[in-house]
Amino acid sequence: MRIRRKTVFLISGAAALAAVGLAAAQPAGDAVVPPPQEPAAAPAAPAPLPSNAPAAAAPGSDAEPLEDLAPSSGAAAKATAPPRRALYTAAVIEVLDKVTAESLRFEAPLHKFIRYKGLIFLVNTCQGGTPDQPEPAAHLEIDSQPPTAPGRPPNPVKLVYRGWMFADAPGPHPFEHPVYDAWLIACRTASGGA
Repeated sequence: MRIRRKTVFLISGAAALAAVGLAAAQPAGDAVVPPPQEPAAAPAAPAPLPSNAPAAAAPGSDAEPLEDLAPSSGAAAKATAPPRRALYTAAVIEVLDKVTAESLRFEAPLHKFIRYKGLIFLVNTCQGGTPDQPEPAAHLEIDSQPPTAPGRPPNPVKLVYRGWMFADAPGPHPFEHPVYDAWLIACRTASGGA
């Protein structure tokens, strides 16, 4: 009976050492070491589907098969392009003289200097609206050059505004001047006169 207990103790001790990884350092003696287990076989890979077979949903899911997301012909690609703004050849600008309360609305053709009192306007581009952004927009440069007195040299030109103006929303990029206010009214094809 005593031998039996000793054997049980040795077997359980060897199992504990094997679990910790120290069984190889133990002398073979009376200890019984369990045989090494073989690794489980990997599951077989599914056979590839033919190229014309529809994609199937995972078993047990409610998902529907995905459709082909590859881009199709050029017609569909053109349909997804964002709409382009129409380009015009002139901007309609309104200017207010804050001192005299005089206002003037004029047409400024692209790339031509237009003077109103002490301001010089240059319109670089004028674009019409799109369905997403219906307001016209123009890129302007406005210089300040007070009129010169007779017999005096011309006053220096100072850039006071460069940027985009929006007809329906003048607030994001306002023209700030102590004497004048100016804002974009519309974009259109230039008429013959200035």
